[in-house]
Amino acid sequence: MIDFSLGEEQSALRELAREFAQREIAPRAADYDRQSKHPADVLEKAHQVGLMNMVVPEEYGGAGLGMFETCLVSEELCAACSGIGVAIVANTLALTPFLLAASAGQMETHVRPLCEGPHLAALCMTEPQAGSDVGAIRATARLSGDRYVLNGTKTLIDNGGVARLYSVFAFTDQEQGLRGLSAFAVPADLPGVSVGKHEDKMGQRAINTSEVIFQEVELPVESRLGAEGEGFSIFIETLNRNKAWIAASAVGVARRALQEATRYAQEREQFGRSISSFQAIQFKLADMAINIEGARLLSWHAACLVDQGAHHAPHSAIAKCFASDTAME
Repeated sequence: MIDFSLGEEQSALRELAREFAQREIAPRAADYDRQSKHPADVLEKAHQVGLMNMVVPEEYGGAGLGMFETCLVSEELCAACSGIGVAIVANTLALTPFLLAASAGQMETHVRPLCEGPHLAALCMTEPQAGSDVGAIRATARLSGDRYVLNGTKTLIDNGGVARLYSVFAFTDQEQGLRGLSAFAVPADLPGVSVGKHEDKMGQRAINTSEVIFQEVELPVESRLGAEGEGFSIFIETLNRNKAWIAASAVGVARRALQEATRYAQEREQFGRSISSFQAIQFKLADMAINIEGARLLSWHAACLVDQGAHHAPHSAIAKCFASDTAME
């Protein structure tokens, strides 16, 4: 049976994240969002207090915690600013291919140095012509001797323009379709790696979302994560594992919306009294609270299943869908 009562360390972690969000994020969130500015100084402070790389094992410089704890942190950070919050937590997404498929040597080479500072990684799958259609991507990694030659353009990549490490998916054998997709670790400072267009978004403007271009990038065979052809399974499992904390980030946004709506209802007066005393307004606020509570429990349930190693794909999808819809409503 799943017990959703928080342990002492979990409660302390949530309180740490809440205090950090209110002290370091909330006062400057509007400026970062307005300027579409990368919050480098906030990231540095988040790293100092241990709010980055939550699921990376301690032996590689991470916190060694689970997806459930990541959800606790994500909700608190995103209640202050979803753009900055996602920028802090997004390493969880980008490093999941390493957690799934990297060797101990690859973890030492790529993940440990990343976790030593406030460095970022980015997951690179989406392409301009493909969107969510993984089978339509055009990026290729051609084996030439003892090296792969990577070519392709990825778009809408969160932390793309400021990342130090990329998890890149490309076809090693296009004739095999999705069975020919492979995953690679690509340091951002390699020759041929460049940043393209920075997206001017309507929301989450405080996280850098950019185009990343790979042109004749030479990669040693040791850069491949897993075997050739395992890229699709690695990618799908990466998405499924991370939907829980993405749902939690939406819960944070919805929670903040309820707080702001409640404050306004208490301050706004009509007919000589606060509109919060009107039953019609109370119904709306109650419905918001109900959906937020439900979305939180769905995200926690999905996260617990991930941490237990149980089947979680449908539960993660349900949590992400419901929480996202709740935030938008």
